[in-house]
Amino acid sequence: MLFNSFEFLLFFPIVTVIYFLLPYKFRWFHILAASCVFYMAFIPIYIVILFSTIVIDYIAGILIEDATGTRKRMLLSMSIVANVGVLAIFKYYNFLVVNVNDLIHLNTTSFSLPLLSIVLPIGLSFHTFQAMSYTIEVYRGNQKAERHFGIYSLYVMFYPQLVAGPIERPQNMLHQFHEKYDFNFEDCKEGLKLMLWGLFKKIVIADRLALVVNSVYKHPENYSGPSILIAVVFFSFQIYCDFSGYSDIAIGSARVMGIKLMQNFNNPYSSKSISEFWTRWHISLSTWFKDYLYIPLGGNRVSKAKVYRNLAIVFVVSGLWHGASWTFVIWGAIHAFFLIFGLVTKKWRINILSIIGISEKSKINHTISVISTFTLATFAWIFFRAATFQDAVYVITHITSKMSKLTSIAGLKSVIVEIGGNDLMYGLFNLFIGSFVIFLLTFFQNRIHNYSLSSVVANKPLAIRWGFYMLLIVAILLIGVYEEQEFIYFQF
Repeated sequence: MLFNSFEFLLFFPIVTVIYFLLPYKFRWFHILAASCVFYMAFIPIYIVILFSTIVIDYIAGILIEDATGTRKRMLLSMSIVANVGVLAIFKYYNFLVVNVNDLIHLNTTSFSLPLLSIVLPIGLSFHTFQAMSYTIEVYRGNQKAERHFGIYSLYVMFYPQLVAGPIERPQNMLHQFHEKYDFNFEDCKEGLKLMLWGLFKKIVIADRLALVVNSVYKHPENYSGPSILIAVVFFSFQIYCDFSGYSDIAIGSARVMGIKLMQNFNNPYSSKSISEFWTRWHISLSTWFKDYLYIPLGGNRVSKAKVYRNLAIVFVVSGLWHGASWTFVIWGAIHAFFLIFGLVTKKWRINILSIIGISEKSKINHTISVISTFTLATFAWIFFRAATFQDAVYVITHITSKMSKLTSIAGLKSVIVEIGGNDLMYGLFNLFIGSFVIFLLTFFQNRIHNYSLSSVVANKPLAIRWGFYMLLIVAILLIGVYEEQEFIYFQF
């Protein structure tokens, strides 16, 4: 079930109202049943896979807590293998087979390994990682094994963050499902406002930008450099508004019920370095890799060479986590290169700034750093978005072609027509909406820490606050895209 669907418009209030009407002891069952309905709205049979992993990890958690030494490590390893095994079959088997077959065919043999005709279960990577965090934390002694099977199932299946996060930790979630919570007007109000903002970001910004982005990336050879450049920049904001919009709706819908989910985004495009970017973008995933892969590898407590190795491993694995394609692996490797290059050249860059008389903390250095970080992240997104490696290379090599079009009215008109699919007014509308919302997002992000809908209007007079909310609702109704496009991260 999509957050931006008519079904969810009915589902959310009905489920929430019943939740508060029920006695406390029945609420967990109600939300678990609702989460099953939510998940089964995609491909019903796949709930069997989810249930199987839940059973395995529930039992593993109890056994791990009661075990010691080698047996404890073995039980954790078995749990991880079971989780990663399911992910490998559904997400990576065909990718591996295709590449193996390519190697086999180099020897001119006609033999090929068979491919599987299966569809990747929605959100498999997300709830797999959430389940793994539970058994790892029990192993480390940071979390007591959950004896209530229904509560543990709800930890994995809680519908707001089931298919695209945030990827929660058991320390934050499990105790909340045991606590009695009475309806709180402030939580309800803040949650609904966050949901409204997330819906606006999804269907007004992300899905409208997608109209341009999808057309250009589908056939980049049909577009000139200026149109490709616009699509590349638009995608940076599309994916941010799409994914952070989902997170806002997830966090907001949970908050209405009194459940606090972790923050997943914190103004990533105001970052002054790629390292800072990854402390602000998809926070739940970046901290997961930090805690469960980077630090166990040695983190930054080892030699410089091993720190660079650790970063490379983490980001290549992160690329694979996002998708079974070489373009995702390259995207991860690019970010690893950016981080390593930043560490290697840090002293040189500071010395160069001092030589030319620019303070490291000056506004001009801050501005240059933010722009350069956004440029690097946007470049990497090309591989993330392109359907193939060849398409990514084409976009990069042709992004500056025919820039002379921007120097004349006729040239500008031709670019707008390209964007609008030969419709001048439609292209102009998309360009205007895209540019305007990008300006607003950038304006607010550079001025407000922990940017959110509430922080924008919290201290404004009542008339301005409600006028702002009504403006969002009107924008959603008038210029929103109602094709019920899936959230980008559903594919992961």
